[in-house]
Amino acid sequence: MGDEIELISDGDGLTVIGSPKAVDRFLASEGLSAKDLPLDRLKSTIRTAAEAAQTGSEIVSKTGRWVKLTEQSAEALKKYKLMKGPNSDVSRAVLTENGKIKGLLQLATPGSLLANPALLAGVAGLMAQLAMRDAMEEITDYLAAIDKKVDDVLRGQKDAVLADMIGAGLVIDEAMTAREQVGRVSEITWSKVQATSMTIARTQAYALRQLDALAEKLESTTNIGDLAKVSKDAESAVREWLAVLARCFQLQDAVAVLELDRVLDASPEELDRHRIALKTARQNRMELISQSTERLMARITAAVATANKKVLLHPTASPAVVHSSNNVTVAVADFQKRLGIEGGRQLMEARRWTDAATEVKDKALETGAEGLNAAMRIGNETVDIAKSVTEKLSSGIAEQVLRLRGNKEG
Repeated sequence: MGDEIELISDGDGLTVIGSPKAVDRFLASEGLSAKDLPLDRLKSTIRTAAEAAQTGSEIVSKTGRWVKLTEQSAEALKKYKLMKGPNSDVSRAVLTENGKIKGLLQLATPGSLLANPALLAGVAGLMAQLAMRDAMEEITDYLAAIDKKVDDVLRGQKDAVLADMIGAGLVIDEAMTAREQVGRVSEITWSKVQATSMTIARTQAYALRQLDALAEKLESTTNIGDLAKVSKDAESAVREWLAVLARCFQLQDAVAVLELDRVLDASPEELDRHRIALKTARQNRMELISQSTERLMARITAAVATANKKVLLHPTASPAVVHSSNNVTVAVADFQKRLGIEGGRQLMEARRWTDAATEVKDKALETGAEGLNAAMRIGNETVDIAKSVTEKLSSGIAEQVLRLRGNKEG
């Protein structure tokens, strides 16, 4: 049917498949922008003549468009209540143009992409590639926005591990260019790329250790003057190591894109399992980075608290700590947003010297009043004791006088 469209979601994006006109009408009705999904790449998953006869023409006649899952597209998706089939992490449905669900995987009509598990896995693989390409573009924008691309940041570095990462990046960039031109990843291209994963992982681990070292230095510094200097130095250092991590993440996504292409050609039956494994590995990398940056932000928050406590004695250094800490916070928040890591840190306010002075004065007055009351209590108690002693002493003297008089008279 020409008015049918197929919707597929993997949690990161939504793919709309159908006739070009039907797909365009659906996207326009929902106000969604989309990117082309190269369905012709799925021809390599067709292994038999029967499959070719059944689905080959469908692939040629249909168009696929991929929509990044945002708040807007997620709201559009809620209306259709896509459902998961067995043994898959993707949700899907066949819709008529009036928006009603016509069927799921089990009920899809012959020739539908949803009726062929291999083709469905292929679509999910293409979706994962587009999601990672979108993330790579975000990181490219991020590196440009911080005024220095990672190559510029690393130019002055002498660490061999960073130099190796730059070299690996050149190899991967060349492979991505070849992929765009050829439309696939050849064995020769893949042989050049597959050894780069270890280099990138080693660089990522190195950068994370550098951020942890900065966090530890902030934690161990208690002198406010020294803390101001450490915080100031951290501004540029944190930005540089975040750039390194961003570039590592970008290259790892690029390798995953190339890897999925290679599996699609060589072992399409393994594509779905491979896609899920890559997704899990990506989430694990993101978790490591999130933990490291959150540890850094915790130390930054503690440094600000220390500085604000001592602002009265350090009216210049304490606000400087807060200023530098806020710059680091902004840098980390921007980085987390670009990588899709949920943050939520707020900028911190420097405590004003006058506020600290007023608080100290109020405490002094309060302490003084309490001291005066205590002194009065002690004074009164002393008077009472002295009075008692005086009375006892007077009574004793009087008795002695009476005894002396009695003796004389006797």
